Amino acid sequence: MAATIAPITGILRRGLVLDLSTAFGLGTTFGYLWWYGYHLPRVRARDNYYARLEAERAAGRA
Repeated sequence: MAATIAPITGILRRGLVLDLSTAFGLGTTFGYLWWYGYHLPRVRARDNYYARLEAERAAGRA
């Protein structure tokens, strides 16, 4: 009995490479967007708030 179905290893390998490269590419892109678009501005705003609060407290004590 001859095999009538072609092996699918090449298709799976190509699909796996495409899926992994897409996942890593999109993950890296959205990671950078979150880090520089949301996280760093929020941390900067928090640090500025506490620096201003500390400056006001220091001015009040002097």
